Amino acid sequence: MKVEVVYALPERQWLASVEVEAGASSLEAVRVAVASGALPPLDLDSHILGIFGKKIEPDHPVRAGDRVEIYRPLKADPKEVRRALAAAGKTMGKK
Repeated sequence: MKVEVVYALPERQWLASVEVEAGASSLEAVRVAVASGALPPLDLDSHILGIFGKKIEPDHPVRAGDRVEIYRPLKADPKEVRRALAAAGKTMGKK
C-alpha cells in the first residue's frame, strides 16, 4: 500500500511516496523512505512521528493514504520563552 512520508527543515522539505506491506508501522514507512534516498539520513530516536498532525508511536500501523510526518525536536520550550518574555515585560505578538 502507498503512504507518504514528509520531513521539513526551515530551508527545505522532503515528500516521499513509498510502498509498504499491510500492517507496516509508521517507523517502517520512514525507514523505507530514508533507505530509498527520498529523505536525508535521520537520527530517528530524536524525532517524533505523527499522522496528519496527530502524534503517534513509532509502532503505530499505517493505512493506505496516510501521511507520516517526522517532527524535529524543538529548539526552545515555548512555555519557557513566554515566561522569559513576560518577566521582561514583553509579549510574543501584538494584542
